[in-house]
Parts: sequence; C-alpha cells; structure tokens
Amino acid sequence: MGKVVNNNHLSLFAGKRVLVTGDTGFKGSWLALWLSMCGAEVLGYALPPKRDNDHYNLINLKGVIRHIDGDVRDFEGMRKAFSDFDPEFVFHLAAQALVRFSYEEPRYTFDTNVGGFVNVLEVARSLPGVRSIICVTSDKCYLNKEWVWGYRESDELGGRDPYSASKAAAEMVFLGYMHAFFMNRQDVGIASVRAGNVIGGGDWSEDRIVPDSIKSLQRKEPIFLRNPSSTRPWQHVLEPLSGYMLLAAKLHASPKEYSGSWNFGPGKNAVNTVQDLAERIISHWGGGEIEAAAGSQGPYESRLLHLNCDKAFYALDWHPRWDFDRTVKETTLWYRDVWQGKPALPKTKEQILAYMGGE
Repeated sequence: MGKVVNNNHLSLFAGKRVLVTGDTGFKGSWLALWLSMCGAEVLGYALPPKRDNDHYNLINLKGVIRHIDGDVRDFEGMRKAFSDFDPEFVFHLAAQALVRFSYEEPRYTFDTNVGGFVNVLEVARSLPGVRSIICVTSDKCYLNKEWVWGYRESDELGGRDPYSASKAAAEMVFLGYMHAFFMNRQDVGIASVRAGNVIGGGDWSEDRIVPDSIKSLQRKEPIFLRNPSSTRPWQHVLEPLSGYMLLAAKLHASPKEYSGSWNFGPGKNAVNTVQDLAERIISHWGGGEIEAAAGSQGPYESRLLHLNCDKAFYALDWHPRWDFDRTVKETTLWYRDVWQGKPALPKTKEQILAYMGGE
C-alpha cells in the first residue's frame, strides 16, 4: 500500500510559463519533463547536451518543451530569451556541477556558478511577470566541518575546493539580491535550495559513482571505488525536485513568508557509504564486483556531509518518499531497462507517476 500524498500544488503550474535554466542537465531534464506533465508551458535555457545518451536526448525533451541553446555567462543573450518569454516561474539549475572538474577549470567554475548566477538574478528582477524564483545551489555550500549532525540553513557557508567555494559564493549573491532588490517587491518570492547527492536515471556525468558503476557493469568490469568509506546523503532526483516545485508554489502564494534558503535532503537512513551504494546497485542489477582503492584517491572531497531538513519538514510539510533501497532500486532499474531497449521517456514518466502516487 502506497502512502497518501498531496500533490494539489502541482495544478498551479498548468498553463503557466515556467523557465528552467539547465534543462539539458540531469536534474533540469527531469524537472522540465515533470513540469510539462503538470501542464506548464516550459522554456529551457542551457548549453547543448554533452553526450548522445544524456537524459535530455534519451527522452527527446526538445520534442516536449521549448528550448534555447544558451550560456548563463552570456548576459545579453539570456536577457533576450527571458524577456521574450516573460516567465511567471523561474527555476535556475544551470551550473558547473562537478567537484573534481572544478580543480581542472576553476575559472570556468566560478564564471558559471557565480557570474552566471548574478546574470540570472539580474535578468529575473527586470521581468514584469515573474512571481516565483527558485535558485538551486548545493549542500556543498556549507563549510564542511566533518561533524556528524546535519547542516542547517543558518550554518556557516564556505568551501575548500573551487566547486564548493563557488556554491557558497552563489549563496552570498542570492542573499544580497534577495535583500537589496526582491524584498521590496511584495509580489515576488525567491528562494535558494540546497540538496544532497542526487541520483537517478540518465546521469552520465564524469566522476560520479552511479554512472561510473553502471558503465562498469555494462562492460562487465569491477566497479572501482576511490573512497569507499565516504558517506553521502543519497536521494532520488525526484525528491529534491518535488521540494523545489512545492516551494515554488508556496512562494507564488505567500512570497515573503517562504523567501529564503531551504534544505531538501533524504531521511537519516539514506546517509550511507559509497561502498553501500555500489553493493545495492550490484544487487538490483543482478550481478557485478567491486574493487576498492587502498586509500583516498585524487583531490580533496568531503567525506562526511548531510543536511538537516527540519525547516522543510515543518514549514512546508515536505518529506522524502523513497528510502535508500527504493532510491537505488529505481535508479538501477532505469539504467538497466533503458540499456536493454526500453524507451527512456515512458520509463521516466513511469517513475514520476509512481513517485507522485506514493508507490
């Protein structure tokens, strides 16, 4: 028996103009499709997808929503696209999202994650029809002190790598714009949202445990783990997206009550090691092996980080719906089914509908 869930807020998006930056990315493609399923008129603005098998391409999202190829670093191009569309809702997800890549390209990381963030907010504040703005950052925006309890929205920001520092800086940009420009507008709500490690079908990014594991299983090679004992708050991509959509609806109805920063993470039982995750993937795939490194490999990455989501639990009545095993199961089965020839679009819709139904 599934849980009884309240999805009434999703009807708000029907017929509304919704702009999603980063719709060619992993999270953005899932969000754009879900919004379209709710009846929204969606415009995506992002760089072209990098790979033929990216989720955006596999579900043929360009045949479902409108899309403009664009870079958030291109202020004039973005201003024209946004102004012509005049959205009522803005979801900003476009970013350089990889920690290890940020060591190779720190300038690009800051230009995109900070400069692009400024551009989005600068354009958004000039849009006459905008009512609700969701700015997606990351749980890495917190200065990680390796403590065992979850980080609250009021905890110290910071970063010891270019990616984390860029996300902390983006949060400072958010606070500056919210207080200087948006708090004076009674009809606009704006929020920054921070999620943990998100997994799900269609992510093929480099140096991520799930896509790396799936590629190894497809080649019938052992899954290699750089840091098997590192813990992460694993959650299915639909979990934070459900929180973003709920918060966007709340901002639309009560802009000043819900503006601010919000965490969207999984329950405590979802904080598991990389080794735990790989073992579950193998279990649901139907076989495979693990090869673990003797010590930490590569540049610094945080080993222990999870979020306290009490604010979302109590103020939004938002709660995770899928536990760790269900999260890994749905993720693995998406990859396995699509690899075996099942079309990606109906598989993705099937999981969205199951999540909405509380199954």
